[in-house]
This record gives sequence, structure tokens and C-alpha cells, in this order.
Amino acid sequence: MFARQHLLLQLLACHQTWGGGKKPLLNKMQNLSVLSINVSSPKSFSVIIKVCVVIPFFCIFLCIIAVMLQIFASHKQFLDTSRYILFAHMLINDTLQILSSVLLFLCVMGQVKLPLLFCVPLLLVCTCTFQNTTFILAAMSLERYVAIFYPLQRPASWRSDRIWIITLPLWIISFIFAIIELFIGNHSPTVDVLSTSTLCKPTVINQSPIQGVYRFAVYVLSFAVVSVIILFTYMRIVMETRKMRQDRASVSKAMHTVLLHGFQLLLCLLAFTQPISETLIGLHTNWPAEDVAFFNFFCFILIPRFLSPLIYGFRDQSLRKHIGNRFLCCSKRDKPFFK
Repeated sequence: MFARQHLLLQLLACHQTWGGGKKPLLNKMQNLSVLSINVSSPKSFSVIIKVCVVIPFFCIFLCIIAVMLQIFASHKQFLDTSRYILFAHMLINDTLQILSSVLLFLCVMGQVKLPLLFCVPLLLVCTCTFQNTTFILAAMSLERYVAIFYPLQRPASWRSDRIWIITLPLWIISFIFAIIELFIGNHSPTVDVLSTSTLCKPTVINQSPIQGVYRFAVYVLSFAVVSVIILFTYMRIVMETRKMRQDRASVSKAMHTVLLHGFQLLLCLLAFTQPISETLIGLHTNWPAEDVAFFNFFCFILIPRFLSPLIYGFRDQSLRKHIGNRFLCCSKRDKPFFK
């Protein structure tokens, strides 16, 4: 009996809502839709602004890197010099790092979920290339050391035709470090790599505390070793500059090149200042967490990667001359001709 009365009361309430109360219900639905648009539109506008800031920088960087690599491939003087070959490796490495970072950024901004089969390799490329940058800087500093102290009897592995003996182990070691970090984490056996889709973030493969400890130890050890190598080569070249009376110009140039590699290493170290910047921004501003993360990503990851190869490339006189000629030819080709 009570169940029938309860059912009749529910039917009466529904009739009043959809019949006599039709206008109030429509007004409520319109208010809810307007409210949802007002809430989501600032967030969508913020996403558009972030994408419009990142994409132009990325396109300019790719254009300049493509010009540099084309110059390397078309001039034998660069292919026969170990220093330029190592620099080309750094350009390729930084391009892969920025490309993977921007792809991850676009996926997060668009809330695009990728299968683990595509997400994990993308994260591995990002991690591997970040680690490999420091190794290439150490190799470039050692190459300057070898060029100064062994100009006539250079070791075979540091010659232009054998430089792959140096670069290949660097890529392999970086890849091994990234693979070890992936496999020491906790993985669920029920997760299907082909069908499981997720928002591609570093936390996808870095969920275990032991992975954080391992990553911190590897980064600290690698940056410490590279810093010692750069400092050692710089001090040795400085001492050699004081001893030599002839050809001091080339030795001084090598000294400034090694010093530039130290500056490039400092640019890489900016990526580790994110926790400090997040704390300072949180104390002095009311920025949302997404804006703080974008600020750190743009200022401490993208900008240093943009500047590092460009500063080194435009500093070199031969390369700068070829880059200027290439862009000058393009501007003359695009300039309209009027009689």
C-alpha cells in the first residue's frame, strides 16, 4: 500500500515538472548551459594562448635546425671535421627532444589519450635525449682538448671518419638508462599495452618511488661527471694558452668554445629548478597549477633547448656565414621584381 502511494506521488511530481513547470525547467537548463560555457571558455582560451606561444617558437627552431643540417650535408669541410659532426649530433638530439616534448605538450593540452604502445616510446625518447645532451657536451669539450694537445697525432676514434665510435656509445648509454628506469617501476600485469589509453604524462612510467631515486641519482652523477670533464678541459687549455707563444689564437678560441659548453650545461641544469620555481610562484601568486606547469615547461625546458644549439651555431664564423648566405638567397628569391 505504501509503495503504491509513493509511486503515485512520484508520478504526480513528474507531471508537475514536465507539464505545468515546463518554463522553469527550461530556464534552469539554459542557466546550466550558460554556466558551463562561462566556466569552460576561460580554460579553453588559456589552452589556445599556450599553444599559440609554443608552436611559433617550435617552427622557427625547426626551420633554423633544418638549414644547419642541410649546410652540414652539402659542404665537405663540415663533414671532415669532428667538431661539426658532434655539433650535428647535438642538433639532431635536441630536435628529437623538443619534438617529443611539444607532442606531449599538445596531447596534454588537448586531453588526447594515447595507447601505451605509442605513449611509452614517446616518453622514452624525451628522457633519452635529455640525458644524451650532457654526454654530447662532454664529448665536444674532449674533442677540443684532443685538437689542442694532439693536433698531428689525433687518436683514431676522434677522427671525422671514426667519430661514430664516440657518438654511438653515448646514444646507447642514454637509451639503457631510460630503459632501466622504465623496467624498475611497478607494472600491473592486467594492463594491455595495445588497448589501454592514457593521458601521456611522465607520471605514466614514473609512478614508483624507486624510479624517482634512480632518476635523481643518474642525473646527479651524469651532470657531475660532465661538469668535471668540462672544467678539466677548460683549465688544461688555459694552462696551455699561457705556455704557448705561437698559435695562441686557436688555443684561445678553443678555450672560449669549452666555456660555451659549460654555459650550455647550465642551460640544461635549468630543468632541475622547476620545484624551486613552483614553490616561489605558489607563495607570491595565485596562478593555477596548469599555468605554473606551462611556465616551467616553456622557460626551463623549451627556451634552453632553443638557445643552446642556436648560440653555438651562430657563434661559429664559417657556419654563420653559410646561414646568412642561405637566408639571404631565400629573401632575394622571394623578393618581387618590378621594371
